[in-house]
Amino acid sequence: MTNTLIKTAPKSDLLTIGDRTFSSRLMTGTGKYSSIEIMQQSIAASGCEIVTVAVRRVQTKAPGHEGLAEALDWSKIWMLPNTAGCQTAEEAVRVARLGREMAKLLGQEDNNFVKLEVIPDPKYLLPDPIGTLQAAEQLIKEGFAVLPYINADPVLAKRLEEAGCVTVMPLGSPIGSGQGIKNEANIRIIVAEAKIPVVVDAGIGTPSEAAYSMEMGADALLINSAIALAKNPVVMAQAMGNATVAGRLGYLAGRIPIKSYASASSPLTGTID
Repeated sequence: MTNTLIKTAPKSDLLTIGDRTFSSRLMTGTGKYSSIEIMQQSIAASGCEIVTVAVRRVQTKAPGHEGLAEALDWSKIWMLPNTAGCQTAEEAVRVARLGREMAKLLGQEDNNFVKLEVIPDPKYLLPDPIGTLQAAEQLIKEGFAVLPYINADPVLAKRLEEAGCVTVMPLGSPIGSGQGIKNEANIRIIVAEAKIPVVVDAGIGTPSEAAYSMEMGADALLINSAIALAKNPVVMAQAMGNATVAGRLGYLAGRIPIKSYASASSPLTGTID
């Protein structure tokens, strides 16, 4: 199946994170795929330019991550190392440092990005707001461009922005759950108040949910499980890429006002008696 994405938003409508710009507003991951080959094909089909990689899983050669560093062309894809598996701020800071070194080894000498995850709860996988803020403050001091994964908490999002994070990444619903956008009201507040990009991360299960997130004004999406665990991951990756573009275009276009009554789409003048 060919990777035919619909027309993108205007060329001037680029996603800027830190000191880098991207044309794609979809980020994907590398976990949960049935094979390296399916992962490679899915990432290509999605049209994404940022791929997140769990530093610990690569370091320990966890199942599904063997050969991952060599499986993608890192001259074309920007690596987003993440601190998945870290339960404390201290762990996350250590793993972030490893991630920066990993990016350098793969040729991205100037890559200081890190997706910050501090998750102490193994059942619901909800991020620790206090540990996340503590780790973010330390990593920013060390020159990292921090992209923190958070609950959809507008107050925390603003605190992280004020600390110097380059994005905030509120969850739509628990990670890997496929429940869709359960935190719409709070995400809308975060979008309205943020002066940095808002990336909806976790919970999206369908292309319609991806499009809706973008229509709400999110700047980008991070989608992994919904692609990797689909019956056909490659086709789903293309669908999510198209949905991200469609949702962004819809947001830029501006929807019609909602009315409580009908309004004819055809003109009423010049009708035949």
